[in-house]
Amino acid sequence: MTTPANKARLILSLRSAGITDTAVLSAIERVPRELFVPETFRDQAYENTALPIGYGQTLSQPLVVAHMVEALELDKRMKLLEIGTGSGYHAAILAQLCRRVYTIERHRPLLAEAERRFAELRLHNITTRAGDGMLGWPEQAPFDRISVTAAAGALPQALLDQLAVGGVMVLPVGGRDRVQVLQQIRRTEEGYESRDMMDVRFVPLLPGLAESSAP
Repeated sequence: MTTPANKARLILSLRSAGITDTAVLSAIERVPRELFVPETFRDQAYENTALPIGYGQTLSQPLVVAHMVEALELDKRMKLLEIGTGSGYHAAILAQLCRRVYTIERHRPLLAEAERRFAELRLHNITTRAGDGMLGWPEQAPFDRISVTAAAGALPQALLDQLAVGGVMVLPVGGRDRVQVLQQIRRTEEGYESRDMMDVRFVPLLPGLAESSAP
């Protein structure tokens, strides 16, 4: 059962694990994670663990979400591209912290569920698209920030190209069978600078729209 105490305990655990940005912690506190998980896992909504959401996808561990969001260095003026809407939880947090979120998902049923949750929470600054996240959203580029919630085998050139100068992208890099590293990529006038953050485990970043299949 989800209670305010469960949520408070999660926020305290994130603080003790090194998350210091109060705006990020506040955004995580405001978003009801229990709405983004299947009913059978609602009692675990505020555990610091990844949870399945169907179609071979997962809702990331809250600590990993917090590290990713903190590393984006967001403010309310920014336009952000998210690759991998999933349940919509990550986008809902990002929407608290920036001007507009553009989010792409290759699984249409997951996207429909996420859109329903955004409407329920009245998150009107999120724009969605079913499509190939590896191609980005060129019509809306450049983006101040890009957040990728699936692991790329290598840095996707299309996304690098759509990042504004001075912009930041956060994404896991590595294959399914080798260590994945969460990286912060910063675009400068001269090129790109990368910083390794932590080892992670994400589903792979895949091209194209997924065929409809059972969850």
